[in-house]
Amino acid sequence: MKNLLKTLGPGILFASTAIGVSHLVQSTRAGADFGFTMLWAIILANLFKYPFFEYGSRYANATGESIISGYRRLGKIPIWIFFLITIVSMFLVTAAVGNVTAGFMQNLFGISSSIGTVIIIFIICIAILISNNFSVLDRLIKVIGIVLLLSTLIAFILVLFKGPVSNESLFAMDTISDKSLYLSFLIPLMGWMPTALDLSTWNSLWTVARIKESGYHPTLKETKFDFNLGYFLSALLAICFVTLGAYVMFGSGKAFSKSGAAFSGEVIELYTATFGNWAEIIIASSAFSIMFGTCVAVFDGFSRSMTANIKNIFPVKTERTSETKLYRIVLLVLSFGSFALIFHFQTDPDGFMKLVKLATSVSFIIAPVIAVFNFILVGKKYIPDSHRPKRFMLILSYLGILFLSIFTIFYIFQEEMINWILTSW
Repeated sequence: MKNLLKTLGPGILFASTAIGVSHLVQSTRAGADFGFTMLWAIILANLFKYPFFEYGSRYANATGESIISGYRRLGKIPIWIFFLITIVSMFLVTAAVGNVTAGFMQNLFGISSSIGTVIIIFIICIAILISNNFSVLDRLIKVIGIVLLLSTLIAFILVLFKGPVSNESLFAMDTISDKSLYLSFLIPLMGWMPTALDLSTWNSLWTVARIKESGYHPTLKETKFDFNLGYFLSALLAICFVTLGAYVMFGSGKAFSKSGAAFSGEVIELYTATFGNWAEIIIASSAFSIMFGTCVAVFDGFSRSMTANIKNIFPVKTERTSETKLYRIVLLVLSFGSFALIFHFQTDPDGFMKLVKLATSVSFIIAPVIAVFNFILVGKKYIPDSHRPKRFMLILSYLGILFLSIFTIFYIFQEEMINWILTSW
């Protein structure tokens, strides 16, 4: 137990990062708009992405280095591909998370200016991370995660006893009036379910950071326990959020707003409809806290990831630049770039949802590449036999790569595929 406590941390950080946009926004929307008819997509996305997230932690435990360093072992092309993927995704993901966090903060504190709220959030995130202190982030996320976990599980149990607001079947596809909307929502939903697959590198970075901070190198079993705890909690909560949306909103005639502040208020109403108005401040605080925790984790994860990437690609040029200094530079660049994206989408009335959809979709179409890289790195050539995945994980990996590839093709030829499916339907 003592050794396990030294290991815990990266898995909780992962769960906190996952329980953000994918859960509060996408899972809740899935339940509110389509009942339980999208539950299959959530379950399959969690199942088939699992090996590739787990491999990040596995590789770090086996080698003592992040999986980003492993990409360098694969050659120049893989490390450059990951570098370009990170540049494309980091601004989109951070902007989407920052925008959602701002919406929940506006709702909680009654702030009218969304841009002003984003500035406040970004400044606070930078102030927390500028010290590059993993332990501060670790403790912050654990407290925030426990609060939302408990409130969501209680709300989930209460809505089950209360029953759905509508008499319509929650599982029948016939109740879906706009089937083209249903199909076009699949990729954005699975893109960040439980989160973007390129964030699997963060597991390895946080695992390495935890080892350095605690001075204890855990066994593979301990590292897997930490990761599995966070992963399965996030998967469970995704189902809870779908249930909240389905039971409280599906068939009621209500629809989520496309404005960030209004949307966050409607999510809070899902809880108050179950608990009562007295719980509004508690739920609003919890929801904002978990989104803020996600925002901090995203800033930290991308800054760590890009720092490691730059060090790997330009080892000579960055030899005299410390990791801490480079981390801070990346953190500031990430902040300004993400803010510019949010500012651009603010002029569009539907900008909030468009930004979320764009970020989640891009994350999904690059997922097969990351999956293949991670799978190769847990092969016999790169880690000891004692740390290699067993037969079940190998089979699941092949199925996962196939699953991600099929839906990536679906997204690329989305219009033609949707028309063909609707015609068959």
